[in-house]
Amino acid sequence: MSIILLTLGLYVLIRFTVVGLPKGNLGKPLHKRFLAPLGIVAGFVDSTGGGGWGPVGTPAILASGRLEPRKTIGSIDTSEFLIAIAASIGFIVGIGSKNIDFVWVAALLIGGVIAAPIAAWLVRHIPPRVLGSGVGGIILTNARTLLRSDWIGASERVLYICYTVIYAVWTAALAYSVLQYRPNRDEERRIIAEAEAATANSALEGETATTRL
Repeated sequence: MSIILLTLGLYVLIRFTVVGLPKGNLGKPLHKRFLAPLGIVAGFVDSTGGGGWGPVGTPAILASGRLEPRKTIGSIDTSEFLIAIAASIGFIVGIGSKNIDFVWVAALLIGGVIAAPIAAWLVRHIPPRVLGSGVGGIILTNARTLLRSDWIGASERVLYICYTVIYAVWTAALAYSVLQYRPNRDEERRIIAEAEAATANSALEGETATTRL
């Protein structure tokens, strides 16, 4: 799974940094045959590893090129609420509430409640191209799991070198995305507007077809 996430993160980082906001499929609906298996995998990873809904779902949807970054993040975060409830019920039923440290739960909850609205505000205002590069870089930091695994077992020196390279590339990608966004912001806004119009038309056609039935 770490290799898959690393590959997706690298792809998203390169795509949004070099190419920018995807144009071909942006605004087209995501198919159930893609979302359902993705939800199963992401939900399983999230419950078994203590997290994974966002790291698995976000880069996969971004890689499809059908949804802009802020909508992808918003959709993933909104659906994660229900996933968290389902996972919590499963753990309480499976291992009992005695094995859960509710002090830790409360502390994490307080921190999350404070940080989440701030993050949502930032996602709303950060340009899509820059946001895509940022998400790709965040996923790349998952390399630490792979490097520390028994399969590789990298030394501390190798770890620090890899971390330095990853953060340097990520910083350069963000800087490049910002520089490229400024002269192309009007075109990017036009692409987003066209995608939103296409999404609205698809929804309207779906409602019309349902009404006729």
